[in-house]
Amino acid sequence: MPVSLINSLSVRCRIRHLASAGLLLGLSGCGLFGGGKPAPAPKLASPETLYNNGIDALRTQRYTLAAAEFEVLQQNYPYSGYIANAQLMEGYAYYLKGKYPEAVQQLNRFIGLHPTSADAAYAYYLRALCFYEQIADVKRDQQGTVEAMDALEEVITRFPQSQYARDAQLKIDLCRDHLAGKEMLVGRYYQQERNYEAAINRYQRVVQDFQTTNHEPEALERMVEVYLDLGLTDQARKSGIVLGYNYPGSKWYRYAYSDLKRYKLLSNNFPIPGKVITAQTQPAPTTQPPTATGTAPAPSALDIKAAPVQPVKKQRIEPQVDQAPVLR
Repeated sequence: MPVSLINSLSVRCRIRHLASAGLLLGLSGCGLFGGGKPAPAPKLASPETLYNNGIDALRTQRYTLAAAEFEVLQQNYPYSGYIANAQLMEGYAYYLKGKYPEAVQQLNRFIGLHPTSADAAYAYYLRALCFYEQIADVKRDQQGTVEAMDALEEVITRFPQSQYARDAQLKIDLCRDHLAGKEMLVGRYYQQERNYEAAINRYQRVVQDFQTTNHEPEALERMVEVYLDLGLTDQARKSGIVLGYNYPGSKWYRYAYSDLKRYKLLSNNFPIPGKVITAQTQPAPTTQPPTATGTAPAPSALDIKAAPVQPVKKQRIEPQVDQAPVLR
């Protein structure tokens, strides 16, 4: 083959190689030096959209999503007119989800930033419900019950005329009954162990500090039992008379009456079990009857979810500039 033909083929091969290399370099250069535009960042929704999304999530029981929507609103639009309601609704979402510590934290934030808000009473009440929901069984420590009572009492003290005050009082009565139940549980244990002094102290606390609870009649009857075991007949009779005059129809008075009768400690001062005490049958004024206030039973438990809470409007929420809409 002629030398000139070989050289011509060699030159053609080099040109093809150089063209391919140039094309590859050009393509790689587009990627290396940003020839293509990056994908645009997703646009953040408006405060109104975020708030309405959170409300819709609440209505459809997607509480985690609702809390997330309200949190995004607070983080990105701290000066929005929706910020106060977003804080309150995030606490409400956590409450419905059962995340009570997170709800209390969020509600404390709202109360601290908006103490004069028209929804402050609701915020205090909802915070109290968070503590109330965490009340432990009487066999466990009752610090949570004390915290719930304190929070409920704060609702009554701050907002005595609000729609939440009456329900708060009912729940306080239930908390007191719960604490009395704890004292009775411990007292019965001490009595069983024949630690009579400790048992009497527990029963006396129920009578003195937890009057009007369902546990007072039993506490008085247990005191009769302990005093009889100790041979303290006068104290047993006094406890029995108090029980008889305040709870004549109680089964606990029938038990105490039977025990006192067996020990021959009854007198005319003792009412007949089951007989209603009237003004005509009470002792003469010269004989002072024993006193133990509170004969009304503790109120029945209320459904927490049925409490008068209506934090969300059903109509579409319109944007406002000066302040967030007030929830009713």
